[in-house]
Amino acid sequence: MKLPFFIALRYLRSRKRGISFSTIISISGVALGVMALIVVISVISGFHEDLQKKILGAQAHAVVLSYSGGIGDYKTIMDFLSKKQEIEACSPFIIGQVLISSGKRAHGVYLRGIIPQYDMKTTEIFKNVKYKYENYTDLPWIIIGKELANLLGVLPGDTITVISPMGSIGPLGIIPKVKKFIVTGVFEIGMYEYDMNLAVTDLKTAQDFFEYGDKVTGIQLRLSDIYKADIISQKLTRELGGEFYVKDWMQMNKNLFSALKLEKFTMFLILTLIVLVASFNIVSMLMINVTEKQRDIAILKSMGATDNLIKQVFVFQGLIIGLVGTFIGLVGGVFLCEIIKSYEIVKLPADVYYLSRLPVKIKIFDIILICACALFISLISTVYPAHRASKINPVEILRYE
Repeated sequence: MKLPFFIALRYLRSRKRGISFSTIISISGVALGVMALIVVISVISGFHEDLQKKILGAQAHAVVLSYSGGIGDYKTIMDFLSKKQEIEACSPFIIGQVLISSGKRAHGVYLRGIIPQYDMKTTEIFKNVKYKYENYTDLPWIIIGKELANLLGVLPGDTITVISPMGSIGPLGIIPKVKKFIVTGVFEIGMYEYDMNLAVTDLKTAQDFFEYGDKVTGIQLRLSDIYKADIISQKLTRELGGEFYVKDWMQMNKNLFSALKLEKFTMFLILTLIVLVASFNIVSMLMINVTEKQRDIAILKSMGATDNLIKQVFVFQGLIIGLVGTFIGLVGGVFLCEIIKSYEIVKLPADVYYLSRLPVKIKIFDIILICACALFISLISTVYPAHRASKINPVEILRYE
């Protein structure tokens, strides 16, 4: 193995200037392809993880709901669920659509009623409250998102009006229900949809406002393993039976995460074409080498070199180019990802991309897959040139020497 490897290294160098220009071009092509793949795939993985983190910061891992629209004896169900090993915590909630106004500004949001001490164990909304205010009035408290607070122009301590379209029926039709709340906190999840369209208040206040009585919309669950949420939710649906069903976070955000997975796979295929283009550089360089080194190949064969040894020479050339190019691309891609992550050089409009910065998540499996694909393509590109080189007839080449 030492002889073909030594000859392959020799053929990658020019006689006067060290590494040949064609070798540099071939290595650069592989390196750029690998670097582009690592950066783009890491960014998409970052989007996936960041969105998942932010969604699970505002949503529970799973939710128990009722086909009838409300759960009456929710405390009994919570006692039943709390005994399950796969459930870490549960919390009742009410949710409904309302209009929040302050002065001449208004915006439609989802108002969620919760019990704070229970909700802290199932979501991270209270952990993300940036600005707080102690409520010293008789008005009920409400916590709103940062984007909503900016839109309404309110601060903690200000009073806002909450309007529900589901009011009482009067002589002129439905009369909307109106209630004053005092803003006691502003949370920032970091995801525009939640920071703009979610408000949180006390469960009892929400029950009175939406006229739910003692009922709740559902029960939020925090699971021990979020990636088994679909299995656990199906199991709980069977056990609860009757009018109840369980939806997990994967189901509630299925379209979003499915789109991200499809985008990641598509980008991987598209950017792999860069490595494929680079492989054509390897093929053309090796074919030129075969043509230029016909005399050397003929001499080696006349000295007893086998067809297999000649093949190995050119396979090693392509493999060396693939290894060096992949290594440079790997180092460059990881380095560029760290720069993007550390300095946040790319800013995003939060209302379009859900996020305010470009997230990066380097996954070992993705790195291994990208490097393996680059090396495989580099290796495949050596097959035809190596075959051509091994079929050279030394008699024809050395006939006139």
